[in-house]
Amino acid sequence: MKKFVKFVSAAMAVALAVVCFASCSSNQVFKKDTWNIGCTGPLTGDAASYGISVQKGATIAIEEINAAGGLNGYLFAFDMKDDKAEAADAATGYDTLFEAGMQVSLGSVTSGSCKSFAAKAAQDNVFFITPSASEEAVIQYGDNAFRVCFGDPDQGTLAADQIKADGYTNVGVIYETSSSYSAGVFDAFKAEAEKIGLEYKLATFDGENNKDFSSQVETLKDCDIFFMPFYYTEASLVAKAATAKGVNAVLFGVDGFDGIDAMFTKDDVINNKILYITPFDAESTDPTVSKFVAAYKAKYNETPDQFAADGYDSVMAIYNAMKKADVKDVNISASDLCNLLKAAITASDFSYTGATGTMTWATSGACTKVPQIKEMKR
Repeated sequence: MKKFVKFVSAAMAVALAVVCFASCSSNQVFKKDTWNIGCTGPLTGDAASYGISVQKGATIAIEEINAAGGLNGYLFAFDMKDDKAEAADAATGYDTLFEAGMQVSLGSVTSGSCKSFAAKAAQDNVFFITPSASEEAVIQYGDNAFRVCFGDPDQGTLAADQIKADGYTNVGVIYETSSSYSAGVFDAFKAEAEKIGLEYKLATFDGENNKDFSSQVETLKDCDIFFMPFYYTEASLVAKAATAKGVNAVLFGVDGFDGIDAMFTKDDVINNKILYITPFDAESTDPTVSKFVAAYKAKYNETPDQFAADGYDSVMAIYNAMKKADVKDVNISASDLCNLLKAAITASDFSYTGATGTMTWATSGACTKVPQIKEMKR
């Protein structure tokens, strides 16, 4: 009897393990006879707002494509794994998605994660176009890597040129030395400033000292404009410190400023004009933008940010490149699809106009489009 009980218990344990393995390892999103798009991004943790926005924007695109019949009679599926903005989790997410049948990808949302994702995608020759991983290294792992967003160097160059064109001569710069994003933008700004003869005064901070910006504001208090290549959380603190010290300089940032308005309460008094480079303005009257914003609001009851628009455009760029390549075999391998998409998206006669503008791509994977300078409104 004991042997029988032991045998039954062991058999049940094996059966349960098999069921658990099947349920845990299977992917209910990716299926045969479906075009399968995967990616990773932070859906939990401090950077979750970025990943969730990308996920929502991509979902709007998938639903729009499928409502129109998909491609050659087959629908699209989209799956996003939570990488918590961690490189190791992005690598794990990539493996899970690839084993489940991912054919094409949005890569990862943040640069650190996307470098990990890109290294694996290069080995398997999986085409990806990241919505928002802007570090230059992201698209240098292989010719399969592309992006929709501006690269970090692009924004630094654009900022220096814009400040020069606007006639500012008394310029201050604050950047985060411990952030590859901030340092990458600053390095490009510095190079362009030297090239065009734009002088500036410099102040810095690091990730361990990013709560009080009184000293940086004091250093730059006589400047007419601060260039600030970092994220909206720290930027809002600079604005509060500047107002407290009576420093009325224009605060000029990059795409990381998107969302800064939400950092202020109705009681906060901010005296500084806040401008930032962005590819997306939800208030635009452009028909393509308006259509996307309306669909997003209808589904989520909120206004999309830049990351949502980038997620939407990444999916739509893939879809349009697949149409350009005339892909018909829905069960094509990721590598074979990659080769077709690389040729299609870099063709001289290919462009895509979406929520973040009209885009073309170089063989380097870089995206060319016209930036906008947006002013924060309160």
